[in-house]
Amino acid sequence: MYDLEGTVKLIEETQTFSSGFSKREFVVTSDEKFPQDVKFECTKEKIDLLDKVRVGDRIKVSFNIRGNEYKGRYYVNLQAWRIESSGGEVDSSLSDVSNEASAPAGNLDDIEDSPF
Repeated sequence: MYDLEGTVKLIEETQTFSSGFSKREFVVTSDEKFPQDVKFECTKEKIDLLDKVRVGDRIKVSFNIRGNEYKGRYYVNLQAWRIESSGGEVDSSLSDVSNEASAPAGNLDDIEDSPF
């Protein structure tokens, strides 16, 4: 499990593929000496975590690193499973109580032309 605090820079629309797999991506600018723009994704029921988040919000993202191989190329995804307001208090409307570290990320063969 990993955490990152920062400011929401971008929230993409939900993508749904013909297989039924859905994901929504968002970008957080980290709070560091040299800020980084880091892209995360929410999949399946975790997509709802982004409903209360707005661009400019300061948040803390808890996530898992998921790596996989597809047609000889390797990909890394940062899968968010909890989003909290960054003030240290958990906003119950943004937080999820379960960690799905053992849940599969989805079958890449089910996703249309995109390898991730």
